[in-house]
Amino acid sequence: MTAAGDRLQDTARRAALALPDVSHGYPFSSGLDVYKVAGKVFLIVTDDPDEQIITVKCEPEHARALERGHASITPGRYLDKRHWISLGPGPGVTERLITDAVEDSYDLVAERPPRRDRPAVRRSPHPSANG
Repeated sequence: MTAAGDRLQDTARRAALALPDVSHGYPFSSGLDVYKVAGKVFLIVTDDPDEQIITVKCEPEHARALERGHASITPGRYLDKRHWISLGPGPGVTERLITDAVEDSYDLVAERPPRRDRPAVRRSPHPSANG
């Protein structure tokens, strides 16, 4: 089932807040709800009812594949267009896709800071084959 704009944003917020050591606030403007880990942005939720999108960090190759497969996924609205994507409501943009995008963005950002500044290790998104 495709996620409507408000559900897309609520899903992204819930996914972000379920991760370790996440902070959020409005450092750029009152219309951008920004989520950070180790002081680095991994999710921006746009609080504009006419533009219900989220923006997340993404590996460039994966970002281009998502953009090709979904008309409502575009290069990042506010940040580097190569490493960030914006997701809006549309066909194929499901709650699972949103949650995965938020968690993947968190993982990309969380692995960048020095080890001493990284959050506690979270569960692996992929179960082991020996499981």
